[in-house]
Amino acid sequence: MESQRGDGGSVDLDGTGLETLAPEPLLTRDYEVRPALVYERLRERHGPVAPVDLLGVPAWLVLGYRESLQVLQDDDGWPKGLENWRARTEGRVPSDWPLGPSLEVNHILIQGGPGYRPLRTAWDVALKPFQDPRHPQAKRLKAAVTAYADELITLVGQGGATGVADLSAQFSRPLPLMVASHLLGFPGSQGDDALMDMWRVLDAGPDAEAALERLLATLAELAALKLEKPGDDFPSYLLAAHPDLSLDQLARELFMLLGMTSDHVGILISNTVVEVISGEGSVRASLSAGMVRESMNRVVMRKPPLVNFVPRFAARDTQLGNYTIRAGDPVWVSPGAAHADPLFADHVASGTTISTRAHLSWGAGPRQCPARELASAVAAAGVGRLFERFDYLDLALPADQLPWRSSPFMRGLRSLPVRYELASAPPGRPWADAPAPGVAEEVLPDPAARQRSSLWRYLTGLIRGGR
Repeated sequence: MESQRGDGGSVDLDGTGLETLAPEPLLTRDYEVRPALVYERLRERHGPVAPVDLLGVPAWLVLGYRESLQVLQDDDGWPKGLENWRARTEGRVPSDWPLGPSLEVNHILIQGGPGYRPLRTAWDVALKPFQDPRHPQAKRLKAAVTAYADELITLVGQGGATGVADLSAQFSRPLPLMVASHLLGFPGSQGDDALMDMWRVLDAGPDAEAALERLLATLAELAALKLEKPGDDFPSYLLAAHPDLSLDQLARELFMLLGMTSDHVGILISNTVVEVISGEGSVRASLSAGMVRESMNRVVMRKPPLVNFVPRFAARDTQLGNYTIRAGDPVWVSPGAAHADPLFADHVASGTTISTRAHLSWGAGPRQCPARELASAVAAAGVGRLFERFDYLDLALPADQLPWRSSPFMRGLRSLPVRYELASAPPGRPWADAPAPGVAEEVLPDPAARQRSSLWRYLTGLIRGGR
């Protein structure tokens, strides 16, 4: 049986399987520099679904917008859960596969089976106080984001009221890390080392496995602390909503929250800043009109932080695009590729201020990201404060020369060098007091603890090194 391919050729729908197609490596230097060109080359050769090699493991990459929706909205036909992965069950996935550490942690993003629904319900309950703008915890979170942003911007200012800074290293990456400490209820600055290990895991580097072990051990200790002494934080709320969670299970859920509120939010902040200051009039206009969230929404269509979702698996032999996907084959949906599909991209007007909400950056269907509102709120508050505190921001490099890093999941900037000029604080109202009377002091750790923090030592070193 044959079907037409995207380039007019044909593909054998009754082929013998993914492994026989000699899939080409996805994570190459070309992919790191210009992933859009790699996606387009795959689309031209294979159509909306392409076989790829992910660091030695074959998989299907979904490039088409319509096919992505088909997978994301059908949880029964395309379930999550590594137990559904035929090659893994048969021992054909290498034990040292670099992506293993990220996928083996069986949290809500990965999990399938009957345990998912009660866990998702508990997540929704535990996140509601932070995502409902009417709730005191949501207001406190926004104040915390503003206070942390002020801390970081003030630290940048120690290098001079005008100068050059790396907003990725000095703002976009540390800000959500500090917010994660707030959400998890880490005492003081004790979580900094663990949270920095989260970056190592997400980047899937050679030290990812050791970083994961350290991170999970620290999160298990935190889980035990919250079980003994609950607080007004996400771990305590999740335990209250799902009392049957073991400490190990809770640690894995905290791992997932860290991934969402650290790398994802940091990339979203950086990408939004680049779009705003790189000169596109419509984005600048929407931000100056107070529409930070709208600007971010446009950004996630063009440069989604999460470019490839974690895998799903075919429940049965199923035609998708021009291929038959065998039962148990891994299928990776790529929102980065789907947003470039002409079916989607040709219907998005580039010159309007209001953008479509049909993007896939947070997923779709019943497993859409439970923390999407939280992540968006943190990023919006951070970006908004950044442009309040700086009178002038401009890229220190041409936009097409900014250095990008591509992991199997994320795509963000390695650095974001900018020239800046700090704004003066409003008369009679220092920046640190702006969130609300007393709130900044309440959410920030004491100065001595901050100075002992590994994160703060790193950031201070960046200031000294730039002088």
